Amino acid sequence: MARARRRASGFLRDFQEFALKGNVVDLAIAVIIGTAFGKIITSFVEDVIMPLINPLVSFTGKDWRTITISPGIKIGEFLGAIVDFVIIALILFVAIRALQKFKRQEEVADEPLPDPNLVAQERLIGALDRLNQTLETRNNQVL
Repeated sequence: MARARRRASGFLRDFQEFALKGNVVDLAIAVIIGTAFGKIITSFVEDVIMPLINPLVSFTGKDWRTITISPGIKIGEFLGAIVDFVIIALILFVAIRALQKFKRQEEVADEPLPDPNLVAQERLIGALDRLNQTLETRNNQVL
């Protein structure tokens, strides 16, 4: 009996450590926000976009989302889900692109600037090397 309790408490402890890790909590928050965002997009499509498009694509005077091919095959709802997906994909693409651009700017800002003294020394050494080469070529031409 004591052995079973230790196993159960060990399992619960392991599960607690797993569930409270940052990645799992972040994932749960992302799922909740994603669900809410999906509802917002669905409402946007159904209540804002479709009333503007329905007069243009109406099929026998009905809302295009109610179009069915045969009993049970709801083509209109399927097309509405595709419109929802395209809008969500477009918004995610724009958001991810903006985050990547911001991250690149952060990486460029994080790079340390070179020491001006080292840059000046490198330029001076380069100039001295060119001067030395020029003097050697002139000495060789005189001889």
